[in-house]
Amino acid sequence: MQTISSIKKCKNQEKLVMITAYDALFAALFNNKVDMILVGDSLNVSHNRAIDTLSASMDMMIYHTKAVCKGAPETFVVTDIPFGAYFDEKSALKKCARVYQETNSNAVKIEGGRERAHIVKALTQNSIAVVGHIGLMPQFARSEGGFKIKGKNEDGIQKLIDDARAIEDAGAFCIVLEGVKEDAGKAISEAVDVPIIGIGAGRYTDGQVLVWSDMLGFFEDFQPKFVKRYLNGADLVRDAVKQYAKEVKEGLFPSSEFIY
Repeated sequence: MQTISSIKKCKNQEKLVMITAYDALFAALFNNKVDMILVGDSLNVSHNRAIDTLSASMDMMIYHTKAVCKGAPETFVVTDIPFGAYFDEKSALKKCARVYQETNSNAVKIEGGRERAHIVKALTQNSIAVVGHIGLMPQFARSEGGFKIKGKNEDGIQKLIDDARAIEDAGAFCIVLEGVKEDAGKAISEAVDVPIIGIGAGRYTDGQVLVWSDMLGFFEDFQPKFVKRYLNGADLVRDAVKQYAKEVKEGLFPSSEFIY
């Protein structure tokens, strides 16, 4: 199992693999197959059909983190802290302390750069490990008028470098970098000493993260450009259910093999 120290040592040495999970069933399938599991507030979109992540609650994230930790006890687990839970240091400490008290999560994830560095510092100074998140930040989508790719020019890249350095200095041991041009991903990865985990950030980051239902082909509402589908999961499930229904209708299931 990875630790904070071993994750940091992967910088420039070994690519890190992160995947999301929301329940014990799938977390068990990912256990020991990846370096980190993120209990992402993305569950609100992929599983609850919400238009964005903003309505995810602290109770929701605690519930799903408990399940993931049970399913993947040998994998480093990170909990997404939802929108509204860390507007100030006091609320951030209270909400993130709940994660440590009520689950076996190893770290929390906070969206924001320089403007959230004081939050990251307050958490890390109180023994709460933090993964940062900069670039395209889903919790900022409404205020920014949608999901905007970042790092399109020199000024944009420099802002992201400043953000990464600010939260690194505040104590974040790892940073998720989402939705940026590839040259921005390379520049930011080279600018800091902590691992940069990319999602739609190109080839030159220190690792990659994908939402499990995207990369396994279960979420079909849309497919982001950066998502590679490694399985057509939705088609496999539909075919299996069709076969089950057919056999029940025709009296083929249960056969003698499945009768006490």
